[in-house]
Amino acid sequence: MYQDAHLVAIDKPAGLLVHRTGLDAGETRFALQLLRDQLGRPVWPVHRLDKGTSGVLLFALDAGTAGLLGRAFAGDGASQGPGEGDSAAQTGPAKTYLAMVRGWPAEAGLIDHPLARLAEDARAGPRATLVQPARTHWRTLARHELPLPYGAFPRTRCALVELRPETGRRHQLRRHLKHIAHPIIGDASYGKGALNRAVAGWLGWQRLWLHAARLELAHPHTGQPLHIVAPPGPEWRRWPPA
Repeated sequence: MYQDAHLVAIDKPAGLLVHRTGLDAGETRFALQLLRDQLGRPVWPVHRLDKGTSGVLLFALDAGTAGLLGRAFAGDGASQGPGEGDSAAQTGPAKTYLAMVRGWPAEAGLIDHPLARLAEDARAGPRATLVQPARTHWRTLARHELPLPYGAFPRTRCALVELRPETGRRHQLRRHLKHIAHPIIGDASYGKGALNRAVAGWLGWQRLWLHAARLELAHPHTGQPLHIVAPPGPEWRRWPPA
């Protein structure tokens, strides 16, 4: 989707791991490996997307750029570029996601709910904070009603929402949406299995309905603004008109 001397961005499909992990030892294909083979050179992932999430994924083409971007993405909404600590402070990367969730949320809101560090983050070391602040803005874009019974209701309500996280905790969007009782459709960890199966059967497509639609950041070397956009894949058109 984008490439220069320091960066390359791809549109990761749902179901593809970013890199090898012991949590999914049976997988043999990884975005990092595929991109490295395609370009014929090493690449460094500078942020993460869950296996089930599609959309914009950014890599660095050298270790120095990876370090700069790693600090920016870890900055929770405020980071600094070259000349760190001087007046050249830059705004941190801004990420925008689309998600299809259960129910009809309000028009817009802010989820300000701290999240406990997950077990797989133990590599951060014993000094890492166990409970971290986490904030996600959401906006409802469309509402759907599916002809599927759910619980005591004859139809299933779902909504397309736009999500803008201020922080970058592991599984933040999935956990935050569960927290407000609007879990993402297709989420096997934080959603409802029976509902996920019913919707997948009706749509004829099974996936986590979460997509990284846009990434905005200052280039780590030039400071120029980058706006990288990945439109949702064709499977999103399986949802009925709002």
